[in-house]
Amino acid sequence: MRVISGEYGGRRLKALDGDNTRPTTDKVKESIFNMIGPYFEGGTVLDLYAGSGGLAIEAVSRGMDLGVCIEKNFAALKIIKENIEVTKEPEKFMVKKMDANKAIDFLKEEKITFDLVLLDPPYAKQEIEKQIDRMITGGLLKQEAVIVCETDKSIELPERISILKKARETTYGITQITIYKQEVRHD
Repeated sequence: MRVISGEYGGRRLKALDGDNTRPTTDKVKESIFNMIGPYFEGGTVLDLYAGSGGLAIEAVSRGMDLGVCIEKNFAALKIIKENIEVTKEPEKFMVKKMDANKAIDFLKEEKITFDLVLLDPPYAKQEIEKQIDRMITGGLLKQEAVIVCETDKSIELPERISILKKARETTYGITQITIYKQEVRHD
């Protein structure tokens, strides 16, 4: 696993051993960023199920100012911190050990808003719709925010979640990528 492009491009990242996390493959990661970027002029990214931190690190490498990594697994947290060290810019990251739902409450209290949200929950424990809805009502999303959901291809996400509309859906092997954006109204 590596950083594909941007400032940290080519740097090797560690992945957690075992079945606790499923790191996004380099091919899928590259496809995600080609769909939503591929580069950014600043902004804040939230990786709500950070795993190895690879997606947030990729987003910061491609121009985001701050990557917020949320992970409840202690071993995964250690890997995230080691991977952030590889960037040599730890100040561009915030790492929190907490459950995703508690993190949404914490981020709301901290008044942190996001341009990009990455949701790659454990396949068996998905609450994507509820969590996106809570982020919207909590004011965590900037108006132009993009939400990227990585799920098993058998999961059917709705066409709309509150003010967000499905912008794109693509399948790679067993993985499905669904992208939501706010619908632009032309009144």
